[in-house]
Amino acid sequence: MTDIKTLTIQDFEKLVDAAFEVRTTAAALELSLVEVKAMGSGEREGGAFSLLWQGPSEPVLEQSIYTLFQADLGEQDYFLVPVAEKDAGIQYEAVFT
Repeated sequence: MTDIKTLTIQDFEKLVDAAFEVRTTAAALELSLVEVKAMGSGEREGGAFSLLWQGPSEPVLEQSIYTLFQADLGEQDYFLVPVAEKDAGIQYEAVFT
């Protein structure tokens, strides 16, 4: 498993459209990574960035820490914030500084 503290924007750019399985919910839930966006300088190597996932309309995840699994990254904990409701469902953001 990769240490989340060392992940950079480049690690996620190649995973756009990849499925991330939410492992900390009662029901099976999958999120698709739809956007990786640079956010300027930050403490992490390569600078700060944000990730945006698309999920289904239901269930809506509350703002919290969730364990997500993706084959290339293994299990990682992400602080997800619901940021938009689209026709396709709910979008969630995680920010890395």
